[in-house]
Amino acid sequence: MAVLRTPDARFENLQDFPFQPQYGEITDPDLGRLRIHYLDEGPRDGRVVLCLHGEPTWSYLYRKMIPVFTSAGLRVLAPDLVGFGRSDKPASRADYTYKKHVQWMAQWLAAMRVEQVTLLGQDWGGLIGLRLLAENPTQFAGFSLSNTGLPTGDQSMGAAFERWKAFSQSDPEFDTGFIVNLFGHGNLSEAVANAYRAPFPGDSYKAGARQFPLLVPVRPDDPASEDNRRAWKQLMLWHKPVLLCYSDSDPITQGADQPFLKLVPGTQGQPHCTLKGHHFIQEEDGARWAQAVVDWMAA
Repeated sequence: MAVLRTPDARFENLQDFPFQPQYGEITDPDLGRLRIHYLDEGPRDGRVVLCLHGEPTWSYLYRKMIPVFTSAGLRVLAPDLVGFGRSDKPASRADYTYKKHVQWMAQWLAAMRVEQVTLLGQDWGGLIGLRLLAENPTQFAGFSLSNTGLPTGDQSMGAAFERWKAFSQSDPEFDTGFIVNLFGHGNLSEAVANAYRAPFPGDSYKAGARQFPLLVPVRPDDPASEDNRRAWKQLMLWHKPVLLCYSDSDPITQGADQPFLKLVPGTQGQPHCTLKGHHFIQEEDGARWAQAVVDWMAA
């Protein structure tokens, strides 16, 4: 039950990332104390925007969006999931489950003592964030999603996801900088690609990144399926505002906004927009997503 911690030197002088690291602790019954890294930017009395990243990224993904939020007087919280970024990394893949990730983030968020939170979720940031919201709806004022979903295993995830899952298990290097570049325009600078590699100095640090694709519910009897069905029941009662900002060129989540539009009352009458880019939209059109959220919250 070893827990690894990426050396701080790996995160020195990252491009366009002037934010100061913040740390908190949570407790896991099997692993003991785990350190969670997060960013906390903007005025402490500002309305809170919670930015949750996915896989295999970390809070660096939101660096282009944070200044837009703070300039509008909002407070931004952007944690690194356990196994990612500067947060602790259990070394065994068996330590990573969907349920544990929800519990870990719920424990961290409770310790932050924030209310009326606006959730931003992309990739696994949506899968985890929507569970947090469904299990504690009074803590949230609304949510905005891009390129994510809340699968129950009752529908196919599609061929593009199956190809990604197969790649994630078979590729010997699992180069996270290459992966972020692959699922985008393909023009990341080497400095930015290296920032996505920074949390993972060796294969032993990549247990969570390797395991995440296997945790997506793809069968009706998946261990997470029933929890996600219960979350959907809460979302079908959600009347607070919802803003969907999916991209125009992501083969993995194409059409994933439609269930929300059909089933979640809070999506009705909202200024949804289509962003230009691929899966990691924060890299390609993040500033526009952030401005859309700012305008929507102001209205």
